[in-house]
Amino acid sequence: MSAPTARTPALALALLFTLSVFTGCFGGDDESTPKETDVSHPSIWERHTLEWNTSHTHSFILERGPYQALDVQEATFGVDTSSVWETGPPNAEVHLSYWLPSNTLDGEQVPVIAVVSPYFSFGQPSSESTPTNVVGAGRGEFIFQNFVPHGYAFAQVAVFGTEESSGCFDYRGAGEQLGIDAAVTWLGPQEWSHGNVGRYGKSYEGATQWEAAVFSNPYLKTIVPISGTSGLKELLYKNGSAEARSQVMHMNYFSSTVDYDEDDMDNVCPDIVEGLFAGPGTYILGEFDPYMDNYYAERSYIERAHANYNGSIYWVQGLQDWNVDSHMVFPHYDRFLESGFDVRGMVGQWGHHYPDQWTSQDDIDDDNGGTAFHNMTRWDWGQDLFEWFEYYLKGRGPKPESFVQIQRNDGEWRIEPTWPPEDSVWTEFDFSMCTNTNGNEFVGGAPLIGGSVEVIVECPGFAEDVHISGLPTLHMTVHATGDGGQIFVELQDADTGLRLGHATMDVRYHDGGQEPQTVYPGQSLVMNMEFFGIDAFLPAGHGLRLVMTSTGKDYLAPACSCPVHIMMDDTSVLTIPTIERDGSSVLIVPQPTEE
Repeated sequence: MSAPTARTPALALALLFTLSVFTGCFGGDDESTPKETDVSHPSIWERHTLEWNTSHTHSFILERGPYQALDVQEATFGVDTSSVWETGPPNAEVHLSYWLPSNTLDGEQVPVIAVVSPYFSFGQPSSESTPTNVVGAGRGEFIFQNFVPHGYAFAQVAVFGTEESSGCFDYRGAGEQLGIDAAVTWLGPQEWSHGNVGRYGKSYEGATQWEAAVFSNPYLKTIVPISGTSGLKELLYKNGSAEARSQVMHMNYFSSTVDYDEDDMDNVCPDIVEGLFAGPGTYILGEFDPYMDNYYAERSYIERAHANYNGSIYWVQGLQDWNVDSHMVFPHYDRFLESGFDVRGMVGQWGHHYPDQWTSQDDIDDDNGGTAFHNMTRWDWGQDLFEWFEYYLKGRGPKPESFVQIQRNDGEWRIEPTWPPEDSVWTEFDFSMCTNTNGNEFVGGAPLIGGSVEVIVECPGFAEDVHISGLPTLHMTVHATGDGGQIFVELQDADTGLRLGHATMDVRYHDGGQEPQTVYPGQSLVMNMEFFGIDAFLPAGHGLRLVMTSTGKDYLAPACSCPVHIMMDDTSVLTIPTIERDGSSVLIVPQPTEE
């Protein structure tokens, strides 16, 4: 598409339709934090006209702060763990390192940005990653170089059973959550701290933010989960479809955190054993899974965070992320917004990356976001986050507006009040309108008479250009041949073959979600599938193609080799959400003159 035209900031802001309606009562309204409202920042609509430092592997704040980082300090403190480990140690220690800005030498108190992780001294002996007292490459370097000079303390915290923190390595469990909460409580009232703690990090370091958010900790003011896991079973299983790593995840982490010496037994707690069997149990047993109500429930955070957390949330997610998929964010985003939380989102076409991680973004192919790469890297990410932290950790500047910065698959950015958009128009294509191009009606299992392992369906194109935005659905009437079977669907542009998105479901989870049901041979049912988030442009006349197989990228084949018979009639329906925009919400983002 042609490049969007610039507009005046005043007009653009006027068109943001009073985004402060849903700012709510959480996060930034703590009366104990003084507000400095006379501080201003450049308008987000003007950032593309400013000069940015694009010389590094991450972004920078527009202006460097005046302070220097003092020498690293380390601390270890004890935590009563008697309530979480029946056979583990009743007490354990959390180890952390922190850097203070030089203004603390004058007695100033500062807020804290913390990264909490299992990845300090992580890996096999002799090839371990750096400890907490070395600024972590990527995750720590960005915060250290940008925010310490602006008067923020920076802390790196090792979860239980890793680096110099003792106790069990309780993989995402209650013990780990307790230790993370204790770290926030330790950082808040230090003599150099003014009590506000913010969290930052990607992937597991995003998960530890949700682990912190399950408590009502008064010191925790904001979290910035970047592709952060909001629940373990939700991460490893989508509608019952098992990712390959689901079978080995717990043990892989445990084997990379121990030192292979006589002290390793101190890291062992009962959940290690549960973790070994939880993956295979869920994958094979389905509705008879004995771990559903304990192991996974303990590691599901989003509901408890929704009930207990009292801070703000800046959600960052890649729509092409196959590691931590976008359902970790959507549809939870709207729930938190509607409940009064201060929420902002940045959603790009990248994979498992930070918004400014261009060195990782540049190797993606077109099916996984490459069509948007030319406009993908957010060189203003440091500034965006700075304005967020300034308000929620220091009380300085205007309150950030609650909106989502969303990127379409052709690279175009725009601002929406929320995502998926609330004004979507839904278009239905039932299979009687579509063409079964290979004549097969069975997905999975050994090839059958008149059937095969794959079904391809093509639906007619739209008469005009369309903008697909949201979570398409595919509700198919099927006949089961056994208690199991699975359908993985790739949605493509039928004219170019470009992958637009995907969905997956084990037939036992046909109602969607995490609750399986027993399925009997010959049973007729509707598989209520929902695609992961899609924001894509489809030219006029281009049709949609559904390629249905028994498994897809990252996923295991179903435990039961049971073919699923799809009904090719009007009871099987693909529904596509589309929106119309007049260009006023298009956001021009800073990019280098040469790249």
